[in-house]
Amino acid sequence: MSNRYDTTGHRQAQFEPGSEGRVLANRLGITDPAEMANVELDLLSQLYDAVIESVRVDQRISVADLLEWHRRWLGNLYNWAGQYRTLNMGKAGFPFAASDQIPRLMTKLDSQILGRQTPAAGMTEDRLADAIAVVHVELILIHPFREGNGRISRLLASVMALQAVLARVGFHVVGCE
Repeated sequence: MSNRYDTTGHRQAQFEPGSEGRVLANRLGITDPAEMANVELDLLSQLYDAVIESVRVDQRISVADLLEWHRRWLGNLYNWAGQYRTLNMGKAGFPFAASDQIPRLMTKLDSQILGRQTPAAGMTEDRLADAIAVVHVELILIHPFREGNGRISRLLASVMALQAVLARVGFHVVGCE
C-alpha cells in the first residue's frame, strides 16, 4: 500500500531483523524467505491433516473455526496468529477491507455467508461450486488476517468439498461421530 497509513512500530508490520524486509517478525527468528515458506507449508500440511480428520459432514463452519485454524497453523510463528489484522493493507494497488471494519465484516460473513453456505453436505456439484466461490471471494475481499488468507480460504474450500463428497458417498471421516 501507499504511505497513507503509518505503520511505524505496529507489531503486524514488523520484519525480522536481518531479513532485509522480506520475512515478518517471528518467534523462531527465521530470516530466510525460503525457509519461512517451508516452515509455513509444513505447518499448513499438519493443519490440513488435523482439520480433515476432525471435520464432520454436518458441521457448520464458523468464523470461530477460521480463527482457530489460523491460530493452530501460525501460532508457533507469529504473535498475532488467530487474530484479526489490525494493519491496513492491500495488494497490487487494491486495498483490502479497512482493519477497523474487519470485526463487523466477519460477523456478517459468519451469519450471512458461512451460515448459508455450510455445511455443504447434500449440495449438487454446481451448488457446491457456487458456495465455495461465494465464500472464497467474500473472505479474500475482507482479508481478515495479516498473513495466510488465501491458504485459509483454500482449506475452507477443501472442507466444504469434503463435506459434500462424504455426504454423497455416505461415510464419515475416521474419528468423527
